[in-house]
Amino acid sequence: MVAVDIIFAPIVFSALVYFLTRGAQHLTKYIALGWFVVLFIIALNWYHQLPVDGGFLFLGNFLSVPQFGFELTLQIDALSVAMLLLTAALLILVVLTSWNEKKQAAYFSLLIMFSGPIFGVFMTTNVLWFFMFWELTLVPMLFLVGIWGAEERIYAAIKFFIYTHVFAMFMFVGFYLLYKQTGYWDLTLIKETALATPALIWWLMFLGFAAKLPVFPFHTWLPDAHVQAPSSISVLLAGVLLKMGAYGLIRFTVELMPITTLEFAKYMLIFGLITTFFAGMLAIYEKHIKKMVAYSSISHMGLVVVAISTMTYDGLSAALFEMIGHALVISPLFLIAGWLHHKTHTWYMDEMGGIMKKAPYAAAIFILAGMAALGLPGTMGFVGELTIIVSAVKAYGWWIAIIALAGMISAGYIIWAVRRAIHGPMSPIVEKADFSMSFAERLALAIYAVLIVYFGINPQPIFDLANQAFSFLGGM
Repeated sequence: MVAVDIIFAPIVFSALVYFLTRGAQHLTKYIALGWFVVLFIIALNWYHQLPVDGGFLFLGNFLSVPQFGFELTLQIDALSVAMLLLTAALLILVVLTSWNEKKQAAYFSLLIMFSGPIFGVFMTTNVLWFFMFWELTLVPMLFLVGIWGAEERIYAAIKFFIYTHVFAMFMFVGFYLLYKQTGYWDLTLIKETALATPALIWWLMFLGFAAKLPVFPFHTWLPDAHVQAPSSISVLLAGVLLKMGAYGLIRFTVELMPITTLEFAKYMLIFGLITTFFAGMLAIYEKHIKKMVAYSSISHMGLVVVAISTMTYDGLSAALFEMIGHALVISPLFLIAGWLHHKTHTWYMDEMGGIMKKAPYAAAIFILAGMAALGLPGTMGFVGELTIIVSAVKAYGWWIAIIALAGMISAGYIIWAVRRAIHGPMSPIVEKADFSMSFAERLALAIYAVLIVYFGINPQPIFDLANQAFSFLGGM
């Protein structure tokens, strides 16, 4: 399959699937599941084709427009492949956890549509095409949140769309200045050319990526989007869309402008620390279970920014591990939070209690994912947080060890959530609720649990990807 087909075919394919399966909507999920499995296999095959010594695997040039001096250049490295594998895996799991979703033809067709531009984001090195794919991911997400979300879904969807689009325009201006100063749209060619105003371009791009991560004070769109979005779509928001921001920081600040990034690294560090502690404290005081998980997600992305700010091989490796670990840990928390709301018709932990007695399977996985979020040894959360602390101390000195307090804050809101919602006396709402769960939902949660523990015990496969992705920083 030609690489460009993976990006553009889903746009046409999704419309075709929708119109052909409207009369037999249960077929749409099987088509979506099959497509996402194919994407995962293709990404895995590309991983095995990557150059051993690092660098890009060239996939081809397409849609050349000589008058404007740009074309769609597709090439991937280990960082790209890590994001492609993560995206495909999460899309597969999203299908499983959405198995009984309403309006299946439209829902799964939009997921198929989303797979095209999100793969384009991670596959192209042309900054203009990167921006276009970045923007196109907003369209299916707008409808997925706006149609299948909760009571305030329209407000949350529009806020998400406008907020991230406006900040993306800062990024676009930065990309345009790159072209004006270098004459190139392609990342690999821009890297070899000196820039006249690197500070301005750096800050424009940083604002675009920071809002997507998101970091304080650009985070306000995310709690609303998470709370109103269907839980499976929250998985994509936290597991994929937030990672676009971290990916952009690494690709377009660290890799493209390393000297300027070193100059402004202290500001990235400040943003990361404030985000980590501010969102963590909000999570402690939050009684809304899904909003608590949303603030936890923001707090952990603050740790990723701290790791990126070190501008070291160790720090970026830790950031990549935390990006993947965060996606696999936070996803079951969102899924179970949404599932509990669906069963109990309440979001508030004080109105739950006794979930372990009525739904031990979901409760056990919620506790496992929660323990991983607070950094329990033997889970992905421990490896990610430990490596971030170690790399930050090596870069900034022992004072930065204060980020270890983030784990204590995480312990506060996770244990408090477990105490209120999972254990304790059974509330009347829980006692009356039916906690049946489909086989597909059980399977997806089991896969998350296995991956959290497997990569917590054996993190080497992810660090092998990091070895290839950040080999250019080995001497720093």
